[in-house]
Formats: sequence, C-alpha cells, structure tokens
Amino acid sequence: MTAERIYMDHSGTTPIDPAVLEAMMPYLTKNYANPSSLYTEAREVRTAMDGARQQVADALNAQPGNIIFTSGGTESDNLGIMGSAFNQKEKNGHIITTSTEHPAVTRTIEFLGSHGFDTTFLPVNEFGQVELDVLADAIRHDTRLISICYGNNEIGTIQDMKEIIRMAHERDVLVHTDAVQAIAKIPIDVKDLGIDLLSLSGHKIYGPKGIGALYVRDGLKIKPIQHGGGHENKLRSGTENVPGVIGLGKAMEMGKAGLTTEIPRVKAMRDRLLKGLLESQEETYLNGHPEKRLPHNAHVRFSYIEGEALLLNLDMMGIAAATGSACSSKSLKASHVLLAIGLTPEQAHGSLRLTLGKNNTDEEIDRVLEAVPTIVKKLRAMSPLGHGGK
Repeated sequence: MTAERIYMDHSGTTPIDPAVLEAMMPYLTKNYANPSSLYTEAREVRTAMDGARQQVADALNAQPGNIIFTSGGTESDNLGIMGSAFNQKEKNGHIITTSTEHPAVTRTIEFLGSHGFDTTFLPVNEFGQVELDVLADAIRHDTRLISICYGNNEIGTIQDMKEIIRMAHERDVLVHTDAVQAIAKIPIDVKDLGIDLLSLSGHKIYGPKGIGALYVRDGLKIKPIQHGGGHENKLRSGTENVPGVIGLGKAMEMGKAGLTTEIPRVKAMRDRLLKGLLESQEETYLNGHPEKRLPHNAHVRFSYIEGEALLLNLDMMGIAAATGSACSSKSLKASHVLLAIGLTPEQAHGSLRLTLGKNNTDEEIDRVLEAVPTIVKKLRAMSPLGHGGK
C-alpha cells in the first residue's frame, strides 16, 4: 500500500479546516443575498458578516470597526501602504522598509518610489532581523511610514515589532506590518503593540483563498486605492466575498484558540525536525534566527546541492515542500531574502523550507528525517560543486 503524501508547505497555503468550510457552506448555497440590499435575506447576511468581523477583531484585540476585508494579504499590504502614503498632508515623503520583505510590500513601495516618494530598503543581519540602531538612523524628519514584516515568509525570523513601533511613534512615524505568516502562529495584540496597520490573509490559517483583512487603528485615516460603491467603510469598494468573510472569521477564531493547543505541538515537531536535519549531514546549516522564529518554520541549507533537485526528489517520495530560493516561484533567481542575510547564490539555491501544520504527525517527521538525508547524499555524489557525496 502506498504511503499517504506528506504536506509540509503550510507557509505556501493551508487546507481549509472542515469547521471553516462548514461555516461557509450556507453562504455558498442558500444565504446568497447581497449584504448591501435592504430586504430580510440581505440583512441576515449583513448580520453574519458583522459576526465574522467581530471574530477577526477579537483575535487581534481590536474593534470591529478597525477591520477592513480585502481579497488577501497582497491587497491588504497595498491598501495599508499606499492608502496611508497618499493620505499624508505633506506631498510625498520618505518610506522605510527592509530588504527581506514580501514582494507585496517591496513592489508597492517601489511603485511609490516611482511616484515621488523617497524610499529606503534597510539591510538585515545574518538572522534576517533589522538592527534597531540602523532603523533609528534611517528615520528622517520627512519619514511617513515604516513597513516591516512581522514574521518572514521564507526563513521565519520574527522582528521586534513592539520596539520598532515604539521607536517610530516617538518620531511620529506610522508603522505597517505584514503579519500574514505570523497570525495564528504567535500571539498578536494590536493594542499592546500600538500598531497602526496590519495585514493578514485567510489561506495561511486554514481559511479560504481570496480573503484577507487590513487592521486600521482608531483615528487613522487612509485613502482607498480602488473606487466604486463605497463598501468596507468606503475603503474597499466591491461586493463583499461573503463566504470568504465568514470563513476568515471562523479561521481567526480557531487560530486564536490554537495558540495554546495546536501550536505547542507543531513547534515540538518542528524542533525535532530541525535537530534531526542539522545533525544528519555535514555542512548543513539553519537559515534564520535560532530562537526568534515562527514555530512552524524549519529552513535549512545543504552545501553542494540544488534545492530544486531536492524538492523534485522529495516530491517523488511523496513529500511536498518548498525550496529556499525563488525557483519555487518558477524563477531561477536566488531568493532575495537569503541573499540579504549574506548567503551566496549557491548557498541560497541549496536551501529547503519545511513548514508544518496542525495535521502533520510525528510519523511524518520520521519519514522526512529518513528521506532528506538520503536524497542529499545522492545529490552530493552527483554534484559538480564537489563534496563527493559525504
């Protein structure tokens, strides 16, 4: 009997939780009314949406009015960054980010840079963290916004967001964070943090694709980036994705509960996986911070091999993973994140990202720990880079 496939790319996407799908189903079938209408069926849908907005807010320690539903993390990043930039009283100004951000952030800020804003992309240290003194020195009198990812989507490094926000607010600078990977992995309390803008996405937390949200703190005004009927407090026009909204609300509620139930188990499996991989082969290294990292993320590199070949061999053995370089997105370029932490292109291409989820088991960890060293040894024996298969 063929062994079931193992899925370890939960940072890429997650399966919809059955309870989330169950919550969504009525709004895909019988409760289909447009929530902007006035008749009974529409008001019932609007009430359900209000409940989902409350669920998202509760998971962040926010208020329902702080939550703007979007189509996902990318749109939330765009709305948060461009919406705040274009709302500044002074024309243009200075925006700070880092060299390891998700393209949804970097390309949005590059766009603003081509439209009159001055931009700074800060370096990071070997672990992928922005140094606070470097950030402090980069803030200018005309700095309008700092956008820094909470937990990196590739190497899993967590930034010191509370200190970053404190430092920024002392200089009257707004802070946006892409928390797509961090939500439901680590506790995030927007009031305790004092964050101005936060982006999240449904399909990273066992919710549906095509739905996300932007948290906007009380009193902060931003401009819409798409225009129409004035939905979502006039910030995101377009008929709402009602089933997605309901699914996101349920996923956020379950994700908050899972911080004390599922996440500790996932982290324990991740720790065992990392220990086994790092001890299994010579010249095997951890990418990212050893402690300040997302609890489900295992990111390692193996000298003398190509990550793409490792992925294909793992796939043939029934294991779905991601490479540490952007070849996983059909590009032959080395990951900008791995280059930013000081790796060479060869080192970056020899990296592997395994991201665990709540459905993974200890038996699956055993299978991965058996498969990866076997494949690495085989690839090294064939490698033109040397090593001889040790």
